[in-house]
Amino acid sequence: MSEAALDEGRLERRLGALLRAGVLAAATLVLIGAALLLWQHGGERVSFAHFSGEPRALRHPLAIAADAASGSGRGLIQLGVLLLIATPVARVAFAAVAFWRVRDRLYLGVTLWVLAVLAFSLLGTR
Repeated sequence: MSEAALDEGRLERRLGALLRAGVLAAATLVLIGAALLLWQHGGERVSFAHFSGEPRALRHPLAIAADAASGSGRGLIQLGVLLLIATPVARVAFAAVAFWRVRDRLYLGVTLWVLAVLAFSLLGTR
């Protein structure tokens, strides 16, 4: 087996491990957050007459991290969702670094383009 095939196999295993770790960490955060939310607010009565969305504090990543650090169930759930969204973005960034290291300009360009589109779609809309 050639060295390029071994490097490609190693890269695929690392990318798989990255995706697996991101999904497991996100699921863990969401489950812990849900348990905390039920423990903190499980006995409250719910009114379906008036809908209110997420508070403004849970719409910005830094505010979500601060809310999660304070032990809020909602904050932990939101942080888990952010981590789940960030996992495939991290995979694309990891692939870009790998293509840069092996000096594959074509795939590096395509990967950087995909990363730019992802960044624009996540950060460019308000």
